Amino acid sequence: MGSISYFTEQTSFRFPKKRLVSAWIRNVIVAESDILVQLNIIFCSDEHLLKINREYLQHDYLTDIITFDQSEEPRAVEGDIFISVDRVRENAKLYAATFLHELHRVIIHGVLHLCGYKDHTDEDRHQMREKEDFYLIGLKLNND
Repeated sequence: MGSISYFTEQTSFRFPKKRLVSAWIRNVIVAESDILVQLNIIFCSDEHLLKINREYLQHDYLTDIITFDQSEEPRAVEGDIFISVDRVRENAKLYAATFLHELHRVIIHGVLHLCGYKDHTDEDRHQMREKEDFYLIGLKLNND
């Protein structure tokens, strides 16, 4: 099975329990009948993700995640997930969730995008949220 790598851009954030989360991500990909090729998760600042949002998507607003699918084969998971640690922290407060819970939700959201799920319509968003909730139950971490 392919690899999962973690990086940071313009943040001093240190991601805890990489091995456990990586195993969880792998299990989700297998459960979705996909194959992991390469996944890069890049934690960054609001400013960095805003720059990416403007440059690549022509959107001029803050977001918590941007996912770039690099796969060339069907059912192959290969891509980059950029996550704003600042947005996740703010959203955790907004939704009365712990930071780690919201971070894990955002991570699995990106993974589900790479597995082919969309969130453009209300129906898509509902299905995405159900999948996020289902897979979050499978992640058992302390302090979450």
